[in-house]
Amino acid sequence: MKLIEGRDLTLGYEGQGIVSDLSFSVDERDYLCIVGENGSGKSTFAKTVLGLVEPLSGSIEYCGGLRKNEIGYLPQISGIQRDFPSSVMEVVLSGCLNRHRRIFGYSPDEKAKANAMLQRLGMHERTGSSFQELSGGQQQRVLLARALMATEKLLFLDEPAAGLDPGASSELYSMLRSLNASGITIMMVTHDIHPALNDASMILHLSHDGYFFGRKDDYFLSDMGRVFLKEAGHDH
Repeated sequence: MKLIEGRDLTLGYEGQGIVSDLSFSVDERDYLCIVGENGSGKSTFAKTVLGLVEPLSGSIEYCGGLRKNEIGYLPQISGIQRDFPSSVMEVVLSGCLNRHRRIFGYSPDEKAKANAMLQRLGMHERTGSSFQELSGGQQQRVLLARALMATEKLLFLDEPAAGLDPGASSELYSMLRSLNASGITIMMVTHDIHPALNDASMILHLSHDGYFFGRKDDYFLSDMGRVFLKEAGHDH
C-alpha cells in the first residue's frame, strides 16, 4: 500500500528550484535511503515530505490513511540540542505534542506507550535519568523512541548516525532494521554508505544533474550508483 506519492515536483525556496521534475513513491514497509552531494536538495526534500515547505510545483499526496502529523521525525541533532535538562521520560513524551489534545499533562495511555517504546529500544531502566547525562548512542535511542510516539507507520530520519561512534551507529542501524521488519516504513537521509548498501530496499539519489529513484539493486547498476560507491570506497 502506498503511503506517500510525489508527482512532477519542483522543490526549492522563494521561487528558486533546487530539484526539478521529481516523481517518487513510498510504500508500506519500504526502507528508502535518500543520498546525494551537499546542496543537492536532500534537506528541502525532507522539509517538503514533512509538510514544512510547499513544493514550487507538482503534488505530494499522503495515502493509506497516513497524515502529515503522523510521520515520526528524527532530525539532525546538534550538540546544543543534546543538552536538554529533561528526564528521558519527558523527552519521549514530548513526541506526543504534535497530536496532543490535552491541556494539562499526558494521558495514562501516552505514558504506557512511552514506557513500551523505551522497553523496545532497551532504555527502560533509564526512564528517570537526565537526558543530557546519556551517551550519544543512548540519546539517539531515546530520540528514536520520541519519534515513534508520533507514528504507527512511518519514520523519517535525517542523518541519524551523525556524531555517533561506529558501535553506536551499528546499534542504531540494527534497531531500524528491526523496526522496519516489524512493519514501520523508514525514510532516511544519509551520507553513510552502509544503510544504503545493507538495509535499503529503495534509493533516492538527488544530484545537481538530476535524480535516481528506484530499487537498490537497480541503483547500484546505474551510473549514479557506481559513482556513489566509488566515492565511498566501495568500487567494484
